[in-house]
Amino acid sequence: MLDWIRTFLAVNRAGSVTAAARSLHLSQPTVSQHIKSLESHLGRPLFDRLPRGVSPTPAGHELAASIGPHLEMVEAALESARAPAAGRMTGVVRLGGPADLIATAVVPSLTAALDEGIKLRLRLGLADELIDALRGRQLDLVLATLQRRARGIEYEPLYREEFVLVAGPRWAARISPRLVQRQGAAALAAAPVLAFAEHLPIVRRYWEAVFGARVGQSARLVAPDLRVLLRATVAGAGITVLPRYLAAEALARGDLVQLASPAEPPRNTIHLAFRPTSLELPRVGLVRELLRRAAASW
Repeated sequence: MLDWIRTFLAVNRAGSVTAAARSLHLSQPTVSQHIKSLESHLGRPLFDRLPRGVSPTPAGHELAASIGPHLEMVEAALESARAPAAGRMTGVVRLGGPADLIATAVVPSLTAALDEGIKLRLRLGLADELIDALRGRQLDLVLATLQRRARGIEYEPLYREEFVLVAGPRWAARISPRLVQRQGAAALAAAPVLAFAEHLPIVRRYWEAVFGARVGQSARLVAPDLRVLLRATVAGAGITVLPRYLAAEALARGDLVQLASPAEPPRNTIHLAFRPTSLELPRVGLVRELLRRAAASW
């Protein structure tokens, strides 16, 4: 029956028998039979079959919520018992976070986990959707740019990112840091702004914190990936605000110029979100510890 339960939770996470079969390394008929056997044992359906995938019934939701944490504890106990003999960790850790942070800082920090034998599955996206996936046990850890209250989810501060206002050499020749220091936001009024979203969340926050002013122009380029904004700024498309960890190499090479140096630059806290029961799995605990150590140097 433990196999049935593990299969049920995998299908619940994936929303698809096919995807669950792939993650469990089982055949699709085997996964379907596990679900049918569990439904027969319980005397009620656990999933509604959809044209694409499946959706849990109320009974399925209830079972997943009640049994998921306990299965994690059982797996943690089994993994702890097995680890000394094996000498290596096994299993998958599912980590979510912003695409730019994952690509630039996180992946290089987790090679030790891969060396241990852990398999990593990364999911890129916005904080709200990733926290939903964490609640649904589709992820084990999430790097979140915000804290959203959710039952069974805890947060710990991981990293304080600093934001910098930057331009490529082309625009820096027209808008010098000295001019920005004298005129503030007025010196930037003619420059095209490159932004993460239409409402300019990062740029707007920087303008208000540093210049005490609103952004006067709309975005010339919008891209929901800060690495795209970095490339476009270096190429001379305009000005933008980036986390320092992402801009550091380009600033050191002279490909970017920092236009302002406020005494208190705007900062944002990146939190590590998790379900406490998942940390009992040694593989998840190791990934968490590696992230905590690496974040000090990002």
